[in-house]
Amino acid sequence: MSNNTPIIHFESADISNGSLLVISSLSLTICEGEFVYLTGKVGSGKTSIIRTIIGENPVRNGIAQVDKFDLLKLKKKQIPYLRREIGVVFQDFQLLMDRNIEDNLVFVLRATGWNNIEKIRERINDVLHEVDMTQKAHKMPHQLSGGEQQRIAIARALLNDPKLILADEPTGNLDAETANGIMRLLRDINKYKETAILMVTHNYNIIRRYPARVLICENNECRELEDEYEI
Repeated sequence: MSNNTPIIHFESADISNGSLLVISSLSLTICEGEFVYLTGKVGSGKTSIIRTIIGENPVRNGIAQVDKFDLLKLKKKQIPYLRREIGVVFQDFQLLMDRNIEDNLVFVLRATGWNNIEKIRERINDVLHEVDMTQKAHKMPHQLSGGEQQRIAIARALLNDPKLILADEPTGNLDAETANGIMRLLRDINKYKETAILMVTHNYNIIRRYPARVLICENNECRELEDEYEI
């Protein structure tokens, strides 16, 4: 359930990929607790929007706010603090293949300032429980199925209890049944933890099965689809 407090707010902001303008005059508001899809063809600007939200691509005009951070005034030293407020889930999982699942999660917590090993292990147990993977903590990533690896990636995104999760094609490499399991998990996180989720997807079957607001990038613009017949 969403409230009226914006977690993402863009107004008349130009989104670029390097020197190339990909989205002109983006106006977009996503509130705390919302679930929103972002779709569009390859190269239409979806990834550039995600990179802008995490401070990877600079914004030079308009209004661009993510939580308490003004992206137009964002300093390099502030970027790690911005990213601690955001969980990111990738299509290809991006787990560290040379260490087990627990050590993958320890690495992230230590990198974001956690030092107390008891609290680290408690937090890891909590997030693994949330994604129903507590029995897999000592497995290596290659010992897990694609769906299990994605559940671990979602657990990793939850470690710092973010207000926002950016899910970039999280079901893209999964079969239909496994994808549905991941979608149910994301929707439960959105519903019960009230975490805002912006999910990039090309899968219109998923959008129809799990309806929510839909934004589409096309013709150097990003607009909201008004009704299901446009999907």
